[in-house]
Amino acid sequence: MQILSSPQIWWQRLSQRLSAPAQPLPPEDSILLRFGVQILVCVGILAMDTAASTLHSVWAIPLSLGGAIWSWRQRHRRNIAAKMVIAVGMIAVLAVFLTRLVGQAGDSRILLAELLIQVQILHTFDLPRRKDLGYSAVIGVILVGVAATVSETMMFGGWLLLFVAIALPVLILDYRSRLGLITLKRQFISLGPAQIAKVLLAVVTLGLVIFALLPRLPGYQLRTLPVSAAIDFQGKFDAQKIVNPGYGQSNGKTWGENGPEGEDLTGQITFDDQFYYGFNQTINQNLRGILKPQLVMRVRSQAPGFWRVLAFDQYTGQGWQLSDNQKAETLRRPAWSYRFAIPQDPQRGRTKEVIQTYSIVAPFPNLIPALSQAREVYFPTREIARDPEGGLRSPVQLQEGLTYSVISDVPYRDRIPLRQAPRRYPPFIRQQYLQIPANIAPQVRRQTQALLAKANHPPKSVYEKALYLAQALKQTYSLQPNLPALSPQEDLVNAFLFKHKGGYPDHFSTVLTIMLRSIDIPARLVTGLGPGQFNAFTGMYEVQNIDAYALTEVYIPQWGWFTFDPIPGHDLVPPSVEDDYTFSVLKSFWSWVAGWLPSPLANGLTAILTTLGAGLAQVLGFLTSGWQGWIVGLLILSGLAVLVWLSPQTWRFWRYHQRLASLPPMERLYQQMLKILANWGTPKYRHEAPFEYVQRIVPIYSPTVVVLVLEISQAYVGWRYGQQKGNVSHLQQQLQVLRKHVPSPP
Repeated sequence: MQILSSPQIWWQRLSQRLSAPAQPLPPEDSILLRFGVQILVCVGILAMDTAASTLHSVWAIPLSLGGAIWSWRQRHRRNIAAKMVIAVGMIAVLAVFLTRLVGQAGDSRILLAELLIQVQILHTFDLPRRKDLGYSAVIGVILVGVAATVSETMMFGGWLLLFVAIALPVLILDYRSRLGLITLKRQFISLGPAQIAKVLLAVVTLGLVIFALLPRLPGYQLRTLPVSAAIDFQGKFDAQKIVNPGYGQSNGKTWGENGPEGEDLTGQITFDDQFYYGFNQTINQNLRGILKPQLVMRVRSQAPGFWRVLAFDQYTGQGWQLSDNQKAETLRRPAWSYRFAIPQDPQRGRTKEVIQTYSIVAPFPNLIPALSQAREVYFPTREIARDPEGGLRSPVQLQEGLTYSVISDVPYRDRIPLRQAPRRYPPFIRQQYLQIPANIAPQVRRQTQALLAKANHPPKSVYEKALYLAQALKQTYSLQPNLPALSPQEDLVNAFLFKHKGGYPDHFSTVLTIMLRSIDIPARLVTGLGPGQFNAFTGMYEVQNIDAYALTEVYIPQWGWFTFDPIPGHDLVPPSVEDDYTFSVLKSFWSWVAGWLPSPLANGLTAILTTLGAGLAQVLGFLTSGWQGWIVGLLILSGLAVLVWLSPQTWRFWRYHQRLASLPPMERLYQQMLKILANWGTPKYRHEAPFEYVQRIVPIYSPTVVVLVLEISQAYVGWRYGQQKGNVSHLQQQLQVLRKHVPSPP
């Protein structure tokens, strides 16, 4: 009697399949499955419309449903003519897509989504089989994925939950259809609504856990960055002009248009509660009022920071102005790219590339916010401008819906080398950034030296003096929300230090700038917007107009400009690349949880999690830093893949031996024999009695094997049903003989 080996059995089955005539796949008769797939596609189209502010659903959903009805009725026909029309239509939409892709140099995600929707509509008219429905379901998944990359609000979360809720029963219907359990008369889902709800809850919970634990590695490595459609600016671009629509009016003069150089900035002007006053060539800090909170823009960035807008070099007594505005230079980009190359100021030290994408959601001046040291700007106009202080300007006012991207080289704050920086300043730095009114210079210098003298260890370096003075202002002076307006003759810094003992938030930055200048440290005032509120779901920073304020930039010889924040309630320096945001979502979640825990427990757990997170972030940073990291990462992934592959087998092996160890000796021996035979393709069925199983294997194995199996089976039956004690030691020897006759599978 011939014993068939496992490779022989496998080869026989494969040969039978290859020799069998190919059978066409039967049409899919499940109305529920077809309906579920079409709903998935519709949800994908609606999610795309919501995320990208398009209206494809108006025409795409009716056509998709109409095509699904057509496919249902024509599912048993060949539909040759319809397929030819579909093929021609797909070639046409591809040609239109390529034409638009060549003409648009910016973000192509929306164009790709539109192509996918058009292909899906054509494909909907030919869905006879289950695999065709599978293609449509995959298109729905892709559309939801594209919508996730485009979305900037929480509304996408609702479409995602709806998509998952529909996908679960669709997957069940697809599985039952594959098993042949769905017919025209029997169309149902094996799981009830309560069970599906439990599965949905488990899927959503697991997804949120993975989302929170997922590291936020540096992305945006491709240079095809999101940019709005090209803006055709008519007329000549005036690089010196700044348009701030809400700066207000005084004596019939509109300050927001472009206050002329040398204009008197003292006295009062009308305050606008929607637009920040600091975004203009000349600013008046005698304004009094409170901004009404309004969302201005959303920022997707690899790291948060101070979204810099303008810097000022000349103090006027009650405000600031950009003295060299006439030197603003115009930058042009090529017609085939949205990329502007920004001239770089010479600097020393380490920098980190940070890519940002800005989406404007409310009217904004024609100024382009960006992180410090912008190297490349992707903007939809043909020209932009750069002023001598590094501010960027657009020919047009930034309006709702505008999107642009920036690549910045953000410097690290390495405190040790910054402390050791020399005090030798270039002549143009001393000439331009040490200006201070002569009538206030002596008293400001005395007050500055008095604050420095209070330090336990008086700072000596430029960096340490700036840091100490920023902290001293926070502790010595207070915010004055009801500060009276200054008279035309009053000086803001003098009134802050000696009369009111404080002032508005921006006044702190003005005072710090002038105090540093009084001790021969070059400084300037810079205005911009804080990071805003991070939305963990969208991954974007939501920036409001109330996030706008002014800071002080200090020039460190050979290192460049560094920002300091003297405003009470703010950190001494704005967030930057020194902070790790690899697990930003998990940090936000932990901050919420820690608020409910006792302080000692929360502090201890925070320290542990911070240490673990920092270590893991360093490992991930090494793995993504270069070719050596990539090689190590691939080796680690390969090892993890092997472990994942071995884990189920190891688990089953451990569970099997644990179960054997819990059985009586005779039961254990009999189960081991069944395991040996099952490995060679002859498992014992549940309905078979022991001797029925022996009778079935007689034609398959040799007489020696059959005799051994029969002996062990008889002993097992006698023990199980006759209370007979078998010779276990002898039977174990027989089991070893059986293993030799029936070798283990390769």
